[in-house]
Amino acid sequence: MRGKRKTIWGILALLCILACSSLTVFAAEDAAEYVPDMYATFWSLVPPVVAIGLALITKEVYSSLFIGILIGGIFYSGFEFEGTITHVFQDGIVGVLTDSYNMGIIVFLVILGIMVCMMNKAGGSAAFGRWASTKIKSRVGAQLATIALGVMIFIDDYFNCLTVGSVMRPVTDKHNVSRAKLSYLIDATAAPVCIIAPISSWAAAVTGFVEGEDGFSIFIRAIPYNYYALLTIVMMIVIAVMNFDYGPMKLHEENAKKGDLYTTPDRPYADAEQEIVEGKGKVIDLVFPVIVLIITCVIGMLYTGGFFSGTGFVEAFSNSDASVGLMFGSFFAFIITIGFYAVRKVLSPRESMDCIPEGFKAMVPAILILTFAWTLKAMTDSLGAADYVAHIMQSAAGGLMSLLPAIIFVVGCLLAFATGTSWGTFGILIPIVVAVFEGIDENMMIMSISACMAGAVCGDHCSPISDTTIMASAGGQCNHVNHVTTQLPYAFTVAAVSFVNYIIAGFIQNPFICLPIGIVLMIGTLMVIRLITEKKV
Repeated sequence: MRGKRKTIWGILALLCILACSSLTVFAAEDAAEYVPDMYATFWSLVPPVVAIGLALITKEVYSSLFIGILIGGIFYSGFEFEGTITHVFQDGIVGVLTDSYNMGIIVFLVILGIMVCMMNKAGGSAAFGRWASTKIKSRVGAQLATIALGVMIFIDDYFNCLTVGSVMRPVTDKHNVSRAKLSYLIDATAAPVCIIAPISSWAAAVTGFVEGEDGFSIFIRAIPYNYYALLTIVMMIVIAVMNFDYGPMKLHEENAKKGDLYTTPDRPYADAEQEIVEGKGKVIDLVFPVIVLIITCVIGMLYTGGFFSGTGFVEAFSNSDASVGLMFGSFFAFIITIGFYAVRKVLSPRESMDCIPEGFKAMVPAILILTFAWTLKAMTDSLGAADYVAHIMQSAAGGLMSLLPAIIFVVGCLLAFATGTSWGTFGILIPIVVAVFEGIDENMMIMSISACMAGAVCGDHCSPISDTTIMASAGGQCNHVNHVTTQLPYAFTVAAVSFVNYIIAGFIQNPFICLPIGIVLMIGTLMVIRLITEKKV
């Protein structure tokens, strides 16, 4: 490990020397027209690949992301020192933090962190844990309950990650479910569920990218072909019921059964456990804030979509701004919760205010990783990674019609994995798919759009720099790299089965035949993996 670290720091030093080799200053008037030499080339994908690789090797996410950002800045500037620094900080970090959408998400995160702190101090989390322990008697039950709650909260993946985590963490802890497993269940019921839910921020995003067609109708028809999302749900239920794990998750679960929920020495949220107050609150002190949060966030999203100005319910969701809606909703939920606790006399307004810095502090790791991930995406965008992938995709479109859904799925996976964004992948690939199949083969178009959505969700699900993955770690209060490394084998398994099923679907083109085939393949694959892992033991 020491040798690897020396190599990594040696590469970093070399990059810094190269960056300092020229001091050419960018002219302000030329900034808007500037196009880097590496624009829309293979090199545009190097920064995220390096960041992801370093994170998996070193198990340290902050420096890995920053090195990826630095490489992106160096490539953009043409190895010029001042241009690199300007691009990384001014265009990158400062740029993403001054973006209104990103800031809305950060405000939402902070408010949720505060509310979780309030629920803990009011005793609501402890009371819910005690109540749940009388209803949920086993580790299997705790996992299935987490999956069920995740499926029910389908409005938005950000909201899902943090809400499910705060509600179910006391229950899973009681039944010795590892934090890595909890984070996986949270992550797997976030984006994969949202992408098959017609009333969600994700459905709204997808319909907006389908120009010239009835986006909502296409989204509905594409659901049975979204194999990654559907088979992820199948996988979660099967591994929970069959009570087996494989890969790094197996070690985490075995240690959790012995009382160690974290496995690794790094446990950034361990102090949060001490904030739980026993014997003070009731179940209502957790349930009420969560219900209010759900209602106000839905209202907030409808408001941003123009529902209260006469727009229809479905159309309002399609036009909603998730960032603003969730920010408004969480704020009003926070105010209502303060009043509720004051009336119930479980938490005074002053004590609620004391939770503000504590809740903010709890979310600092997630906010820092998010900021770096957004900055890395800004670097890849400035290098034209999207244009590069789009060009490759258009070149591959001809003569591979039956195999195109499988190809689109793989391309979507790779692009979302490298960039950490599924919505960005939608925006790149869906218009290309529509252009290829529009007026030629509608069924193949729908299948390919679904493959694009599935691939984007798969890549987003796997990527360490994805905001959803980051928030799943925060929701499960798990070390981020632990969450990524334990989740990858599970995500790859579903991706492999989905890929095979898209090949089959390209020839059969019948969702009522192909989906059952996919489910059988998924269950069969897991049975084989179980037999193999049991033989090794």
